[in-house]
Amino acid sequence: MAEAAASGWLARGALLAFLAALPVPSLAATAGPAPAYTVAQRERGARVYAAHCAACHGPGLQGGIAPALAGAGFAARWGVPGRTVSDLLYLVSTSMPRPANGSLPDGAYRDVVAYLLAANGGVAGATELRADSALPVIATAGGAAGRRTFIEGERGLLPRAAGPTAAALKAAASSTAWLYHNHDLAGTRYSPLAEIGVDNVARLGVRCLYQVGTLENFVTGPIVYGETMYLTTPQLTIAIDASTCRERWRYRWAAQDREQWPNNRGVAIEDGYVVRGTNDGYLLALDAGDGHLLWARQVARPAAGEVFTMPPLIVDDLVIIGPAGSENSIQGWVGAFRLADGAPVWRFNTVPRAGEPGFETWSHDAGVPVGGGAVWSPLSVDLDRSEVYVPVTNPAPVLNAGLRPGANLYTDSLVALDLRTGKLRWYVQTQPNDDKDWDVTQVSPLVDVPLAGGVRHAIVVGGKDGIVRLYDRDSHELLHQTVLGTRLNTDQPVTAAGLHFCPGDLGGLQWNGPAWHPGLGLLFVPTVDWCTTARLAPAADVAAGQDAMAGTDTMDDESHGYLTAIEATTGAVRWQYRSDKPMVAGVVATAGGLVFTGENTGDFVAFAASDGRLLYRFNAGGAMTAGVVTYAVGGHQYVAVATGKGSFWFGEGRGAPTIVVFGLPQ
Repeated sequence: MAEAAASGWLARGALLAFLAALPVPSLAATAGPAPAYTVAQRERGARVYAAHCAACHGPGLQGGIAPALAGAGFAARWGVPGRTVSDLLYLVSTSMPRPANGSLPDGAYRDVVAYLLAANGGVAGATELRADSALPVIATAGGAAGRRTFIEGERGLLPRAAGPTAAALKAAASSTAWLYHNHDLAGTRYSPLAEIGVDNVARLGVRCLYQVGTLENFVTGPIVYGETMYLTTPQLTIAIDASTCRERWRYRWAAQDREQWPNNRGVAIEDGYVVRGTNDGYLLALDAGDGHLLWARQVARPAAGEVFTMPPLIVDDLVIIGPAGSENSIQGWVGAFRLADGAPVWRFNTVPRAGEPGFETWSHDAGVPVGGGAVWSPLSVDLDRSEVYVPVTNPAPVLNAGLRPGANLYTDSLVALDLRTGKLRWYVQTQPNDDKDWDVTQVSPLVDVPLAGGVRHAIVVGGKDGIVRLYDRDSHELLHQTVLGTRLNTDQPVTAAGLHFCPGDLGGLQWNGPAWHPGLGLLFVPTVDWCTTARLAPAADVAAGQDAMAGTDTMDDESHGYLTAIEATTGAVRWQYRSDKPMVAGVVATAGGLVFTGENTGDFVAFAASDGRLLYRFNAGGAMTAGVVTYAVGGHQYVAVATGKGSFWFGEGRGAPTIVVFGLPQ
């Protein structure tokens, strides 16, 4: 508590210094924006910001694990015709502070908006800011108007590095490297490595550390090929030696457009290309050998609320990716782009457009923009069927399902597409007309399960509703499902009076999914047990491309997590481990009979896969909400974990972004 208090006072000091440096022109001498707030209101807003916002958005509004609230990015979003104080106030009051949005008094929200306006060209006067105040002109400097939508690298489009080949990626299930975000295209998160096993895992030690050197959000899923590991932050792409942690190269993307939601979950690699998305809607490729830019193409629309946070998928000559941003009421989609230069190949609209199948499942008032259907977690592929599986997330406006009657296809769905054309093959929807933000987040692993009548070719589907489902990839029928964690008021609608329900909208399966042990027939699933109270807003002031919560949600004070072993044949729970905090880190199963994962407490842990015995624990210092991978270099097995600066969704800002590599004594 003392350290937290000290940090808070430091943040307040920085804020007050920043505040003192803001211009306070007199009313008579001011030309341009009309006075919009008082100096006293601005100062109150600074104190509110310091107490509730600075930890994520930065003490000087410069951004951190949440977006910057001053400067060109803020101006690009709000310094446009038609934006009002009411729009900004609605956004702030219904979405902040996480995870207890809407919890502050109305006056506090007006004060903090006054503070934001002061930092972005607003003018103080004699009258306090009100919801119906005119929005002062927000100064813009540069911005997206002069951006280049395609950038070719100085050395041309072709990489000098080589590998892994498309064939190697397709055979990654047997690889001792870690070639895709979920190890292989089937998403098994299973490694055939067995040097580290039940009998010797207690001898693990730290082999090396790599400190990124920034305070960005760190939810990367590392990729390892040969002796090199590739990792990301929202702005950086980095290659390090996978056994010594020595940096080989780093590349920083200079944003060309409005940035938002500063998360990035990693890269995909093939034939010397390292490919990732950016927070301003670009898909870019780097040379795997030295990090030189090969090409960058803007394929998403930040002005419409679209942002890339997911790890791409590469199969042959196609890069497949979709934008996050359901809470911005985007018109969701997933698309394939050419590996050689990012040119578009196909697109499937997860929120159907007029004339497309599924459009009839949306009904709404013409004045209310609806959408969602974002994609922000990994895809999987059935190569034999040439099918790619997409986890599609929630509809918007969020919480208020009455604003969009109908099933709202294809939100909260597993969507199976033709790999080559993007045409719909089949789908299953877990939450029609969702009002609880219960995204489908996981569509892996693909598993072969012996059941009555023979072996079933199945796919695991999970999401924020806390249910793990097994579907048959042939018949598309539900084989069984397993409920994990607390369930309360799941069938009751969210109302203006409020609904307390479990799991809450930050519960269930998040961005890292199940691991599979084929020898044991077990799935290992990380989940969050966390309830929320949601209330509909009196009126939904929703604008396209902006936050569309249509209400507020306040998470319970208490939360915890589970790692659960599920028998794939029956859905029965074999064993379960309870953590004091939400469990969202990557999970790995190995031929050595182990399960590796991490806790938000900062602990890296190893369990016996068969019975859940805790065999190893090491505190890495920072929150663990990112990747955990295992691989071999020089004939020896290593385990790497990413720690520090966990997603701001969970308030886990402890620690600086760091890779810690473990191995046995050599």
